[in-house]
Amino acid sequence: MSKHVYRFGSKGADGASSMKELLGGKGANLAEMASAGLPVPPGLTITTAVCADVGPAERLPAWLWPEIDEALAAIEEELSAGFGDASRPLLVSVRSGAAASMPGMMDTFLNLGMNQNVVLGLAERSGKPRFAWDAYRRFLHMFGDVVLGLPHEAFEEAIAAIKGEQGASSDQDLGQAALRDLADRYLAIYEAHGQTFPADPREQLERAVLA
Repeated sequence: MSKHVYRFGSKGADGASSMKELLGGKGANLAEMASAGLPVPPGLTITTAVCADVGPAERLPAWLWPEIDEALAAIEEELSAGFGDASRPLLVSVRSGAAASMPGMMDTFLNLGMNQNVVLGLAERSGKPRFAWDAYRRFLHMFGDVVLGLPHEAFEEAIAAIKGEQGASSDQDLGQAALRDLADRYLAIYEAHGQTFPADPREQLERAVLA
């Protein structure tokens, strides 16, 4: 059976630097660094062959999910965290890659796994509620803008409005309560444009991979 998902982490990697055509430049180099024993955060690489097979689609194929789930479980075990688990949240990034380097041409999505339960758990676990709400509102902005194609200006107008209300000159001047309010305003932007924010981390992951 063909392998569609390659893992890397503290215990080594499935791939190697020679596999750029299959893993993309990032995936191949991460595999090489992990194999060399460098402290690479654990992750997974979906092969370029999957992208070629799937093409433009609204859903990932069912046959791919068992491999993704197995790789995610390995990440959860290594980090003692759970994807979508509010008590011990695991947040992931989705990064695009290709055999040839194309800086600035491919999207990166951060903090997948966030929702209204996870942000509360992250606030409690980290002891830094402002950090948690800032991460959540940034994720809502990025996901709505880049993945769902909601108007970038709507999010910029929302943050400009709340900064004006708070007398803040920059994002850093906004406190926890203001950032929590901002997250609610971002969710209202989704609703105003007929979109629903996907609270399910697996759906977030799927939509980011396909974006």
